[in-house]
Amino acid sequence: MQRIMIVTLALLVGLAGVVSAADTWAIDKAHSEVNFRIKHLMSKVTGRFTDFDGTITTDFANLGASGVTFTIQAASIDTANADRDKHLRSADFFDVEKFPTITFTSSKITKTGDNSFAVTGTFTMHGVAKEITLPVTFLGAGQDPWGNTKAGFEITTTLSRADYGIVWNKALETGGFLLGDEVEVTINLEVAKK
Repeated sequence: MQRIMIVTLALLVGLAGVVSAADTWAIDKAHSEVNFRIKHLMSKVTGRFTDFDGTITTDFANLGASGVTFTIQAASIDTANADRDKHLRSADFFDVEKFPTITFTSSKITKTGDNSFAVTGTFTMHGVAKEITLPVTFLGAGQDPWGNTKAGFEITTTLSRADYGIVWNKALETGGFLLGDEVEVTINLEVAKK
């Protein structure tokens, strides 16, 4: 037990050396991803957004001073099918000409575990803004081989597209619909300390 406590204390001291009070982090887009998955007929189709950006401010001693802003360019949707992507950008789905961005701005961060947080804020998509709470896992921080301080975060959640007015669908002759309503979202972020 004493050895576990010593190892834990050493890890915390090491983390304090790379993450200090009120650090600001920029997203390293080359090592980050925004992915989604939705039911289509009997399987699931995956996709991603390739253009996104944001800033994270962390103060682990004072979570009230921490915050997140995140913006996705809706037109960057990519499902590896050009025709489907064109349809997804149209007024049937994201209507990217009218609603070019998907945004999240945090208002409150609560610690829920050793490395987990509940991040509440305003999520806006397709012109609809709703307060949601995202479960965020802090994956750690450290130095990369070039001396830069990096940290990692992971978000996994499920959204209802109907909640945001994205309701296009087709009824099936056998019953049910072509597309599901729930969209599974996974965001992995590697960030660099400014």
